[in-house]
Amino acid sequence: MLDRLSRTMYRRRRLVVAGWIVFLVAIFAIASNAGGAFRTDFDLPGSESQAAFDRLEASGFSDRAGFSAQIVFEADDGVDQPAVQDAMTGIFDRVESRVDEATVVSPYTPDGARQISDDGTVAYGELNLTDRTEEEVRTAGDQVKVVIADADVPGGLEVALGGDMFADDNPGGSSEMIGVLAAMVILLLAFGSVLAMGLPIFTALCGIGSGIALVLLTRTLIDMPDFTTAAVAMVGIGVGIDYALFIVTRYRESLHAGRTPEDAVAHSIDTAGRAVLFAGLTVMISVLGLLLMSLSTARGVAIAIAIGVFMTMLASLTLLPALLGFVGRNIDKLGLPHRTRRDETGHQSFWWRWSRVLQRRPWTAFLAGLGILLVLAVPVLSMRLGFGDAGNRPTTDTTRQAYDTLSDGFGPGFNGPLLLVASTPGEALDEQALADLGETLGDTDGVGFASPPIPNESGDTALFQVFPTSAPQDAATEELVDRLRDDVLPLATASTNVDVLVGGITAASVDFAEYTASRLPIFIGAVLVLSFLLLMVVFRSLLVPLKAVVMNLLSIGAAYGVVVAVYQWSWASDLFGVAKAGPIEAWAPMFLFAVVFGLSMDYEVFLLSRIREEYDRTGDNATAVADGVALTARVITAAAAIMVCVFGSFVFGPERSLQLFGLGLAVAVLVDATIVRLLLVPATMELLGDRNWWLPRWLDRILPRVRIDASDDLDRELATLTHDEEAVVSR
Repeated sequence: MLDRLSRTMYRRRRLVVAGWIVFLVAIFAIASNAGGAFRTDFDLPGSESQAAFDRLEASGFSDRAGFSAQIVFEADDGVDQPAVQDAMTGIFDRVESRVDEATVVSPYTPDGARQISDDGTVAYGELNLTDRTEEEVRTAGDQVKVVIADADVPGGLEVALGGDMFADDNPGGSSEMIGVLAAMVILLLAFGSVLAMGLPIFTALCGIGSGIALVLLTRTLIDMPDFTTAAVAMVGIGVGIDYALFIVTRYRESLHAGRTPEDAVAHSIDTAGRAVLFAGLTVMISVLGLLLMSLSTARGVAIAIAIGVFMTMLASLTLLPALLGFVGRNIDKLGLPHRTRRDETGHQSFWWRWSRVLQRRPWTAFLAGLGILLVLAVPVLSMRLGFGDAGNRPTTDTTRQAYDTLSDGFGPGFNGPLLLVASTPGEALDEQALADLGETLGDTDGVGFASPPIPNESGDTALFQVFPTSAPQDAATEELVDRLRDDVLPLATASTNVDVLVGGITAASVDFAEYTASRLPIFIGAVLVLSFLLLMVVFRSLLVPLKAVVMNLLSIGAAYGVVVAVYQWSWASDLFGVAKAGPIEAWAPMFLFAVVFGLSMDYEVFLLSRIREEYDRTGDNATAVADGVALTARVITAAAAIMVCVFGSFVFGPERSLQLFGLGLAVAVLVDATIVRLLLVPATMELLGDRNWWLPRWLDRILPRVRIDASDDLDRELATLTHDEEAVVSR
C-alpha cells in the first residue's frame, strides 16, 4: 500500500504540492473565521474547590467566581497623600469605564479599607472581571495597561499590575524559531547539502502549520488551554523534522545504491515510511492516553497534540515524496565543501566499532548506563506537585513586581488568599455563628488574617477571605488547606447548620495536584501495558518489549529528576533562567510521560526494527545488534540532536510551565538517544543473546502478524544493497 501511495505522490507531484498549498490556505481561512477561543480550565468536578466556585456563582458572587487581579501601588510618603489618592482614584474610574463588566474595589472606600498595608505605604485596588475567555481576559489586561501607561502619576508613586492577565507574553522572542534554526544547522551538517536540509524543514513546517490550523478550528468544539498551540508546535516540529529525516536518509541511500528516483522514493516510503507510520501512531496513542485522566485540560491538549502529530506524519508520507520527485538526483546539490560523496557505512563506521566495544564489555556498559540514569532520577523522590505563580516570573515582569510589593506590604500569603464560602441553604445565616467562625479562623495556625464575612444579597451565603502566613506555592499552604477542611472547619461548625467550603485559586491548585497524583499511576499503567502488547506483537518477543518499557521508564525518570533539581531545588538556576524555585506544575508529569514515552518508542522501533531485520537475515544476535546500531545510530543521533534543540529552545521562553516542559522533553530525548539506545540497549541485548527473541510457541500462534519493516522481497533487496555498499567502502 505504501509503495503504491508513494508512487502516486511522486507521479502526481505538482497536483500534490498544489493541493497542500490550497489546503493550508483554506484551513487557516476557515479557522480564522470560525471564532472560538482558548480557555484554560482546570475545573475538577467533584472537588471541594469546584463546589465553592459553583456556589459563589449561584449566590450572586459572579465577580468573585470570574477573574481577579490587582492594581498595586506604593508610595514612600504614604498612599493617603492627596496627590496619590487623586491619581489612583482617577485610574480606578478609567479602568471601570474602559473595561466591560469590570469592577474595582478601591482601598479608599469602606469595602476596601483593609487594602492598605499597616505602614500605609502599600495599597491595591481589587479588579474583578466576570467569567470570560482567555483572549477576552488578555484584551482586558491590555486595556488596563493602556490606562496605566497614559496616567499622570506624581513622583514617588510606583504602580504595578498583579494577575496573569497582565503577564508579559513573549519578552524573549520566538523560541520556536530558535529551535528551527538549530535544526537547520544540524541537518546541514548531517547531510552536507542545502536541498537535503531544506526538505525535512519544509515538510515539518507544512505539517505543523496545517495541524495548528486544525487545532484552532477544533477549539470551537473542545475547550483547550492557552498554551495548546505552543505545546503542539513543540512536539510537532520535533517529530515532523525527525520523520522527514528518516525518509530522506533512506532515499539518499537508495539513490547511492543505484535506484532511479521513483524507485528510491517508493523504497524509502515502504521502509522508513512504514516505521514513521508506526511511530506516529504510537505517539498519538500515547498522548491520547491522557484522556484517562478525565480532565478537560488534558483532553484538549491531548487531542491537539495528536492532530499535530498526525498532520506531520501525513505530510511526511504524502508531501515529502512529491517534493523528492522535484529534487530527483539533485538531492546532494548545493553541498558543503566538507561533504563526502558517500556516507561511511558497514563495518568501517564508528558506530559499528562502538557496538563491538560494548559487546566485549556488556556488564560494564550496562552498569554504567544504569547508574547514570538512577542518579539522575533520584530527585523524583522529593517531587512536589503544584503550580507556579507570579513569584516565579522574572523581576522585570510587572506581575512579579506587584507580587513582591504585596508580599512586602501584607505578607507572603497575601498573593494566594483562600475563599471560604459559608452557606445555609433556604434560610438566613446565623450572624453569631459567622462571627465565631471568623474568630476561629483568625486563631488558626498558619492563618495571618481572616476578613469579616461578606454576605450576599439574599443573606444565605457569606464569603471569608483567609490569608495564609506562607506563600501560595509553599508546602505549608497546602497543609493549611487540608487542616481547614479536615479539622478546623468541621469542629467550628459542628453545632451549627452552616456549611463551609474552601475554595479559591490556591485551594483549586491543591485539589488539582492531589487529583493528578492519584490518577497518574492509572494512566502510566495503561500506557505501559498497551505499549508492551504492541511491541510484543511487532517484534515477536517477550523480553524485547519488557526491556523497552523498563528503559523508557528509566529515561522518563531521569527527565523528571532533572526537572525537579532545576525548578524545585533551583540547581543551575542562573543557567536555565529560573527566577525562583517552586513546585513542579501539576499537569507536567502526565504530559511529559505521554509525549516522552511516545517519542522514546520512535527510537525504539527505528533501532529494533533494523536489528530484527538483520537477525532474521543472519540468525546471529551479536552481528545483528552491531549492524543494527551501525545502520541507525547516525540518524538517531541527528534526530535526537534536532529534538533536543527544538525542545530546549522553549527553556528560554517566557512561560515557566513551558520552560519546565521543554527541559523535561529535551533531557528525556537526550538520555534516551544516547545512554539508552546507544549504551544500554546494545549491552542488554548482548547479555540476553538469542533469548531476546524468545516467544512461547502457543503465544506465537495466536498473536496477529504485524510488520513495520519492508516486505520480504524488499528485505532481501536491502540486504543485497547493504552488502554492495560495504563492498564499495572497502574498495
